[in-house]
Amino acid sequence: MLQRRSNPFEGQKNVFGEPLKSCSDRPVTGFYRTGCCHTGPEDLGLHTVCVEVTADFLAFSKSRGNDLSTPQPDFGFPGLQPGDRWCLCAARWQEAFEAGSPPRVILGATHEATLELVDLEDLKRYAIDLA
Repeated sequence: MLQRRSNPFEGQKNVFGEPLKSCSDRPVTGFYRTGCCHTGPEDLGLHTVCVEVTADFLAFSKSRGNDLSTPQPDFGFPGLQPGDRWCLCAARWQEAFEAGSPPRVILGATHEATLELVDLEDLKRYAIDLA
């Protein structure tokens, strides 16, 4: 008999192959709004990089057509402020990195799928949670 897992995100790993940590509950983040940067087949944007946004990054993202600072109440989105943590698209992080304005990263909460698009050494250069 096939057993179903109670949590479809159980077993998802971070960039170190360890259990994925929570990114943010205030605001609640993640493609699936679980507070973690979980991913799955519906997450075509790969919202897997846990970041701490800055004013510079928010301005950069807005200039690229993705306004993360303006609230969108119809979608339950409060708008981000500098210091908020958010599950960012891996491609957007890479784009910001290449432009010289990437937000800081929380590696323990960044999904291993990020490594399909972003080099771990680049992430480590902007990590908040490395000793």
